[in-house]
Order: sequence, then C-alpha cells, then structure tokens
Amino acid sequence: MSVTKFVLNETSYFGENARSVLTEEIKNRGFNKVLVVTDKSLYEVGVSKKVTDLLDEANIEYKVFHDVLPNPPIENVNQGLKLCKEMEADLIVAIGGGSSIDTAKAISIVMTNPDRSDIVSLNGASNTKNKGLPIIALPTTAGTAAEVTINYVITDPQREIKMVCVDEHDIPIIAIVDTELMASMPKSIAASTGMDALTHAIEGYITKNRNTMSQMFSIKAIQLIYDNLEKAVNERNQEAINNMGLGQYIAGMAFSNVGLGIVHSMAHQLGAVYDTPHGLANAILLPTVMKFNGEVSYEEYREILTQAFHTDATKFTKEEVINTFCEKIKELSEKVGITQTVKDVGGKEEDIEMLSEKAMEDPCKPGNPREVSKEDFMKLYEEAM
Repeated sequence: MSVTKFVLNETSYFGENARSVLTEEIKNRGFNKVLVVTDKSLYEVGVSKKVTDLLDEANIEYKVFHDVLPNPPIENVNQGLKLCKEMEADLIVAIGGGSSIDTAKAISIVMTNPDRSDIVSLNGASNTKNKGLPIIALPTTAGTAAEVTINYVITDPQREIKMVCVDEHDIPIIAIVDTELMASMPKSIAASTGMDALTHAIEGYITKNRNTMSQMFSIKAIQLIYDNLEKAVNERNQEAINNMGLGQYIAGMAFSNVGLGIVHSMAHQLGAVYDTPHGLANAILLPTVMKFNGEVSYEEYREILTQAFHTDATKFTKEEVINTFCEKIKELSEKVGITQTVKDVGGKEEDIEMLSEKAMEDPCKPGNPREVSKEDFMKLYEEAM
C-alpha cells in the first residue's frame, strides 16, 4: 500500500461572527504586533474595519497594508514585505479573498526565508527551510479556500505568468470562516468565487492524485456548493451562505493535498495576460474542459451526478453522463449570472497559441486526469472563445 500524506491547518472556526475569537487567539498565543493584509475595496467599504475594530478594542498594535490588487503582482508582495519588516510584525492577519490571503502567504514565507526575496524563486513546488511568519486568515469570499491550502498564486507581470507556489510552510495557523464577512460580497463576486469553489471540488475529485480521503471531502463540497450557490447569490440566504463557506473550505482541504487540473492551467493564463478574475476564468472554462476530461473521468462524473447533482445516472451511457454533467455545470453558472466567454474577457484568437504554450508549463497540468498537448489546449481555448 502506498503512503498517503494529508496536510491541514491547525485550527479553524466557522459561522456568523466567528471573528469574535480573533483577539483571544492572538493574546493566548503571545503575538504582539500585527500586519493586517487586505485589499483597497474591502478597506474602503469597511469590511476590514469589522476586524480591525476588534484589534482596537483589545489594544493590539497593528498596521494595515490595503493595496492588494486582484491577481496580485510581485510588487504587492514587496510593498507588504517592506511594511512588515518596518513594524517588526510577529503575526499577519489576512482579510479578503484569494488575492489578500495569497499576498499574505508570500510575505510570510519571505519574512522567514530571506533567500527567497527575489519572489520568483517561490514558483512551483517549494523547498523553503522555515515555516512562514504565522498567519490568521479571515476569508471574505466563498471560493478560493486559501485559508486552508498550502498554495498561493502571485502574478509575474514581466513574464505574464501566474506563479503557482506550493509550500507547506505557508498554511495559516488559524482559519476564521466568518460568513457574516462573506455576506457582504457583491453578487458578481459571490457567483464567480462560488464557481471557483465548485471547480476546486470537481478537479480535486477527478485529479490523478485523488485518494479516498480527498474524494470524501470533494464530493461533500460539490454537494454543498451545488445545493447552495444559487440561493447564496440570488437570494442572499444566510443559511446558504453559511453552507457555501463550509463547502469551499472542505474543497480546499482536498485539492490542497491532491492538486487540480487544466481548468486552472488555462484560467491562470487568462488572469496573467488579461487580468481576468480567477473565479470568472474558471467558470467560463469549466464546462469545456470537463467535456474534454469526460473521456477518462466519466465514471467519476456518474458518481457526482448521482451523489451530488440529484440525478440518477447509474444507467446512463458514457455520452449521456458527460453531456448531462457538463450541462448541469453550465446551467448553474447561468443561474448565478455567468454567461461570458473567453472573448468577452479580452481573449483574442491570435493569442491562443501563446496562451496554450503558457498553459503547458502550468504546475496544475500534471494533475489533470487526461493527458493534454499544446494542440489540445489550443482547441479548448478556441471552443471557449
């Protein structure tokens, strides 16, 4: 029997107003100076203030770095790193979606591994020596699961690539999944990040490295997301939002340990070249790629249809399984208002070869259940246009 490794974060809290535990955890663990990492929009609309108010009340010293951009570039890491060093922070509190938490992770790693201060050497499967500066992560989107994963993504604008960094040393020590913070998301972000979570769960279920534990988490995540995304987005139903927060977290527990596939390989290029929001890129590409992967993953699709999509597919033919599965995904995406194509987010026909060449080098590609060539990528991008 082969050995299966599974890495999870130390402590997690879930529920409305879960952030109330933050200051007690900070004090009990002996932290004194906090760098708060968030993005400008959350800062300006007061979402991050719901967290910093707690720090004020508890007289905890902190400074806020609120310049994180979508698809955060290397420059964001350097800016946050400078502030972190200047204030001699011993803890990072990350508030936001994947962009804020990923930036916090990169800052955390370089703080304790100064040999990686070029940032570009963080790309891929890392072999850093030291655990990063401790992070407490408070996600505001039900999508990326960055609060529980060993992955983070930083954009290198010079090379127009997204660096997918994989490092056990970056995982937050505490995840606080406060669904009250998630409830403040605009509808478009709730939809795209929710589809991002669904992509994580599905790709985690069918990836080459899947195992019994990962599939247990993935299938439950798929069910929770499929049953609750529409209500969470269109009705702002609090119970559905709570379930989305849990579903995206569970999906992260799985894919962080077994990897993803070429939906992410292709989506990363749209983000790097056109600055497409990551969740939207995944949502656009998911049905097209799943049809391609169905040739080898149709039995897993049959299981998902039956166990999570409320469709008895036990007697479906292979073609019926693939078509029904892809149609269900497309329908859900449309119900939450995502109808765009690659062309709608800036994609150009003349860029297809370049995008495909970049996708061939993406770290998520090896985990895809079906082997893929540059020509396959070109066809998939063309279909998604």
